[in-house]
Amino acid sequence: MSMINLLKKLPVDFGQGELRAITKGKKIAMSYVENTKNKSALDIGCREGIQSEWLKRKGYITTSIDIDKKYNNCIIVDVNKGLPFKDNEFDLIWCSEVIEHLIDPKVSINEFNRVLKSDGKIIITTPNSYFWFYYIARIFGKKPRDLQNSDHKHFFSIKAIKELFPKGKILGYFPYMVKKFIITKNIELLSPTFVVIDN
Repeated sequence: MSMINLLKKLPVDFGQGELRAITKGKKIAMSYVENTKNKSALDIGCREGIQSEWLKRKGYITTSIDIDKKYNNCIIVDVNKGLPFKDNEFDLIWCSEVIEHLIDPKVSINEFNRVLKSDGKIIITTPNSYFWFYYIARIFGKKPRDLQNSDHKHFFSIKAIKELFPKGKILGYFPYMVKKFIITKNIELLSPTFVVIDN
């Protein structure tokens, strides 16, 4: 078992892996989703539908999309080819651990904004490919590309995230204790995940 896979199994919330549905990054993102009635949400990259079901429980009429069908209510959509929805259709875009897989995240985020209502919100999580662990890995000749999911096309720094979301609120978390806490400083060094709230 590789070191990164071992770390993903430890209860220190070190990125995705075994804990991907309950990481602190995911919980921070979820804390920005208010309870509602009859607002619409688009879950981009819904996978098994865990977050789609959660969004429904929060009161959202949820449309779930992915490139393959692991969830019964999923619509097959290749985000790289655009979104088959009207302008200003959704109140919330939920996109967790997806933009790193896209061919051109900037083009896709423009599509997200196109289908988002003017007073809507985009919530995104994505791996931080420049936190401290990757600096140590580089000493041993390993790059983020060698350690992350083989489908990842992009390896984001905080500078790249700020370029994609110039007005977005960027958060991270300190995952190395039993009680994990949100951080707004030194995110790139300390947090394995970027959480972006853009509205």
